Amino acid sequence: MTRPDAPSARQEAILAAIRDWIAETGESPSVRQIGARVGLSSTSSVAYQLGRLEDCGLIGRTGHHRWRSCRLST
Repeated sequence: MTRPDAPSARQEAILAAIRDWIAETGESPSVRQIGARVGLSSTSSVAYQLGRLEDCGLIGRTGHHRWRSCRLST
């Protein structure tokens, strides 16, 4: 049984995509770039998952409304 605050498989894939992108380029990926890496074509679906990860404290944003400036908390 999984904890309610544990990231889903999709959220784990998004975290891995962010981690890999930052390691490769030195900057955060865009919502579209994250979607392309995890197989989501809807930017709103990616943004929703990013919001859930932010609510769990796994990622944060340095800019108020920009995911391009996200950072990993773990």
